[in-house]
Amino acid sequence: MAEPASDPNQTVLVIDDEPGICWALQQLLEGHGYRVLIAASAEEGLEQVAAAQPDLCLLDVRLPGASGIDALPKLKEARPEMPVLVMTAHGTMETAIEAIRRGAYNYLTKPLHNEDALHHIRTALQTVRLSREVAQLRKELDGAYTLESLVGKSPTMQEVYKKIGAVAGADSSVLIGGESGTGKELVAKAIHHYSPRAKGPFIAVNCASMPETLLESELYGHVKGAFTGAIRDKAGKAEVADGGTLFLDEIGDMPLSIQAKLLRFLEQKRFERVGSTESIEVDVRIIAASNKHLPELIRKGLFREDLYYRLNVVSIDLPSLRERKDDIPLLVARFLSRSSKPGREAPPQVTQEAMKLLERYDWPGNVRELRNAVEHAVLLARGQPLRSEHLPQHILQELRGESPQQGEKLEELVRARTHKALDAIEAQGEGNVHGEIVADLERAIIDTALKRVAGNQVRASKLLGIHRTTLRKKIEEYGL
Repeated sequence: MAEPASDPNQTVLVIDDEPGICWALQQLLEGHGYRVLIAASAEEGLEQVAAAQPDLCLLDVRLPGASGIDALPKLKEARPEMPVLVMTAHGTMETAIEAIRRGAYNYLTKPLHNEDALHHIRTALQTVRLSREVAQLRKELDGAYTLESLVGKSPTMQEVYKKIGAVAGADSSVLIGGESGTGKELVAKAIHHYSPRAKGPFIAVNCASMPETLLESELYGHVKGAFTGAIRDKAGKAEVADGGTLFLDEIGDMPLSIQAKLLRFLEQKRFERVGSTESIEVDVRIIAASNKHLPELIRKGLFREDLYYRLNVVSIDLPSLRERKDDIPLLVARFLSRSSKPGREAPPQVTQEAMKLLERYDWPGNVRELRNAVEHAVLLARGQPLRSEHLPQHILQELRGESPQQGEKLEELVRARTHKALDAIEAQGEGNVHGEIVADLERAIIDTALKRVAGNQVRASKLLGIHRTTLRKKIEEYGL
């Protein structure tokens, strides 16, 4: 594994009653960017821990008063996250075992070798930092995800659930396909949640959100000085995900140069940090996702074929929302329940008319767009039932058939349409331009009215001022 770097501003407490040892360690550690505190006894060391909250402690076994072994539990109780490295000139196995049993991170034998001591200090501090990062990521994951986040009873979603159950217990790579907003990351989290790696971290990387150089550093980490701004060593997401799952979102946007390194990583589970030649080995499961058709990218030379087959051991394709509109009421109910405030007896309701509009819209942004639309409507409704006018304007315009040219005068649109029709028929000498354009206008008028009232023919006939029987005939004539 690559040698961890010193992290400036971290504090090391040295507890030793030999002034020469304390002086030597202080010179060594301060020369590598650490702040150093000195204590000559266990009692003084405990006071320093309470006052200064050091990041690491070097503890001698033989001390005046309480021994280092006896002081260990008290030091760990005062600051549980602080690693303690025990030092002794009497390197017996019994002492080592007892030190570890009482909470020591590691055991060092005097006389200390500088490089050996620095290695153990850096490793201990980095391990603690990574543990904190993993704990924080796991906390965020637990707060943001439950198995109930996947909603849908449609046949297409039932097939997705079956595949999740089938692949979760294995350790194979999984490739998830689907349009943006269909819930690819939720599926990846479900696979992780059901897998033997559930207690490990779930780490996501968006391959489309950063330039090539930063993406490589994000994945594999870097060493100090690897590039401008690399002021210290940094572990990458692949390293933080050790023992868990690494989710590579929008894999189709990954640059070819990084694809080659990813293929090597998938095959060997080893990598080097940017700027380092030291190899790091990790145990991670890879789940990738893309909203692009990867075989088409392969044909265009934008995605490696060997990487595609390495990722696509198991594939799960998510349906778009327009392909499972029967799930819209369930999704709306879920979003409404989440919008309810503590103490409210019931979540907001949605009127039948508004629900019909939601079911008719094609949702190019899929579930994500539906969630945003419901949140928008809830804000406008202010606790009242959600009605059609509370929905986002662009959705209402789409359902009403309003075009980008809606601001132009009707007469101008008719003139343009007439010129186009006359140009097409003029060479034939005769035609039915009048009938065709009148029919087009009538069809558009009736279709727009029907969309406005969610298909209610009684209301549409009243708004248009025509008899319902006439309206029904026109609907059949125009195939509306």
